[in-house]
Amino acid sequence: MGGIGFGTLTLIVVIGLAGPLLASVRHLGIPVVIGELAAGMVVGRTGFGIVDHTDPTFILVADVGFALVMFVAGTHVPVRDVTLRASVPGAAIRALVVGALAAVFGVAAAYLFGTGHALLYAVVIASSSAALALPVMDSLGLAGPAVLSVKAQIAIADTAAIVLLPLVIDPHRAARAAVGSLALAAGAAAVYAFLRTADRRGWRRRLHRYSRRNRMALELRVSLLLLFALCAVAIASRVSIMLAGFALGLAVAAVGEPRRLARQLFGVTEGFFGPLFFVWLGASLNVRELGVNPALILLGLVLGGAALLAHAVGRVAGQPVALAVFAGAQLGVPVAAATLGAGESLLAPGEPAALILGALVTIAATSIAAAAVARRQRADSAPP
Repeated sequence: MGGIGFGTLTLIVVIGLAGPLLASVRHLGIPVVIGELAAGMVVGRTGFGIVDHTDPTFILVADVGFALVMFVAGTHVPVRDVTLRASVPGAAIRALVVGALAAVFGVAAAYLFGTGHALLYAVVIASSSAALALPVMDSLGLAGPAVLSVKAQIAIADTAAIVLLPLVIDPHRAARAAVGSLALAAGAAAVYAFLRTADRRGWRRRLHRYSRRNRMALELRVSLLLLFALCAVAIASRVSIMLAGFALGLAVAAVGEPRRLARQLFGVTEGFFGPLFFVWLGASLNVRELGVNPALILLGLVLGGAALLAHAVGRVAGQPVALAVFAGAQLGVPVAAATLGAGESLLAPGEPAALILGALVTIAATSIAAAAVARRQRADSAPP
């Protein structure tokens, strides 16, 4: 394929509909992302090779999708909730315990499979996915101190893993990645300070009214401007753009995201850029390599199982089983690890697919837990 045209974009959007179609089968409880990944595999390297995942335009648009997915995930974190802040100490302790267990599991997995990637596995196992877990909990209407506490835990684990990932996947460039992470943190803090000042002085309110009256979507334009600027810093410093998106999302959530902007971001992300990213990701994976080295299939299953087992420590502290499973859900960090590792040949052939397989194990567990919670809610609300 010489380049992406409207015909290819049409095909990508059509096959991306596999996600919503599978998700519409309620008793299966399959997340939309699973269908999009599967569709990408069918038309990409694993399947018929209809789309070229190395096309620069495809990669750029997919990167925009990944950044937007993480931006929206960051805005889902209820940073302004006073109860959430009170639960941070307990959530941080659980995240630290999970991290300690993940380190043990990571060393064991690297030793058993002879990959030498103990630190990478530890970060992946310890990670959570705000992009996956928070929308699931919101869709189920879950609330209360325990829910806010697990949301804080997910945000802490996600942020820590996003920062640590570029440091452990390529230790030779760890210093540069650390500087890049600090630059992104400073950038997000500056955005927060600016938005806070604009909010206090009424600038945001006037901009919102002017934009709404003249139908200019200025808030969306400014948000995209800030997002792309932070992504440029991330790429220049060899840090994953997921950190740029998530940090900006947290900054916006800390000030308060306008509903109009939330609807616009949801439409742009879930309607096009997000599905396109997951289709691209599926197309870039070569699952056939797992068949060449069946041990990698076992590695993926071990990583997924280890993530769920490490996060199950929350059950010891009285955390409900479903919430412990939600905390163990993985998406962004394994995806970033697979993308960085494959793009720069930092991982062995088939290892990126094994990381994604491990994430799919946790996603499957999350789907089962969400379906169980939904059934219990229906049973409780049914008339006697």
